[in-house]
Amino acid sequence: MGQALGCIQVNQSKVAVREQFGKFDNVLEPGCHCLPWCFGYKIAGELSLRVRQLEVRCETKTKDNVFVNVVASIQYRALPEKIADAFYKLSNANSQIQAYVFDVIRASVPKLELDAVFEQKSDIAKAVEEELAKAMSTYGYEIVQTLIVDIVPDVHVKRAMNEINAAARHRLAAKEKAEAEKILQIKRAEGEAESKYLAGLGIARQRQAIVDGLRDSVLVFSENVPGTSAKDVMDMVLVTQYFDTMKEIGASSKSSSVFIPHGPGAVRDVASQIREGLLQADNAKE
Repeated sequence: MGQALGCIQVNQSKVAVREQFGKFDNVLEPGCHCLPWCFGYKIAGELSLRVRQLEVRCETKTKDNVFVNVVASIQYRALPEKIADAFYKLSNANSQIQAYVFDVIRASVPKLELDAVFEQKSDIAKAVEEELAKAMSTYGYEIVQTLIVDIVPDVHVKRAMNEINAAARHRLAAKEKAEAEKILQIKRAEGEAESKYLAGLGIARQRQAIVDGLRDSVLVFSENVPGTSAKDVMDMVLVTQYFDTMKEIGASSKSSSVFIPHGPGAVRDVASQIREGLLQADNAKE
């Protein structure tokens, strides 16, 4: 109805291309425009000024012979000052952009190993954007942004990479566990050595106290009982120790039965044996 009356409406974010007798005449901005069809004017088509997005999936091979799918996201729009070029010079912008993306990715990725592809993802995106911007500006399009949104290696390669990573982590965990056990054993050995040292020190002090006590007993007994010798005092101490030992054996319910000779003669023999053992030990030290 509008065209029949010679008027046309162009919506927001769009422009219309006007021709006269089949030749480009002007670009109509959003709004209402007169279009006298009787003078050969007509609308050849409309073009959107909005930013469009194209996702390109490209399969290629890395330097270490791993096939990967590189997914690139291209954001582009038509330049308002080059609407005629965008409308007349390029019939399919998506196919043209896809071809350039394939060309750049398949030229860049084969120079890199798989790990480097992941690390230099932004460099690949920058190379694609620079090449696209230089090529598409001729056709009246602006490349707003280029992103490498995903790098997908072959499923078997991905599984192998995960297994390598898991093995490395298990090896690190085993190393840390072994180091912890080593430290624990060292600390336990140090504790046992310190415990044995303290136990030996206690036994040495106990024996020293016994010797000091026996010496004091011999001196006191010799002073209080005239005519007694140190040998007589030691015999009496040994007899006392003998009866104390017999008492402890009888009082302990968990002790095994011990059969030893009992009587004054036996006590004398025990005392003689102890003295002889002590004398032999002294002679061996000398």
